[in-house]
Amino acid sequence: MEIIFRTKAESNLEQEKEFLSLTPIERFYRFLEMAERLKHFPVKKEDKDENKGNNFLIEIKLS
Repeated sequence: MEIIFRTKAESNLEQEKEFLSLTPIERFYRFLEMAERLKHFPVKKEDKDENKGNNFLIEIKLS
């Protein structure tokens, strides 16, 4: 494995070169693959209507 140190600008330029070297159909397929992976990307769940506006819930349980 090779470790390369570069700036963000250099890294972005390298990624852009690699992407532009693909054919248009390969770019489209890469886009579809990315969209498929994003379906499994973790997102914040929406609040339930009953708890909207509540920051936390305190439950007191008597033993």
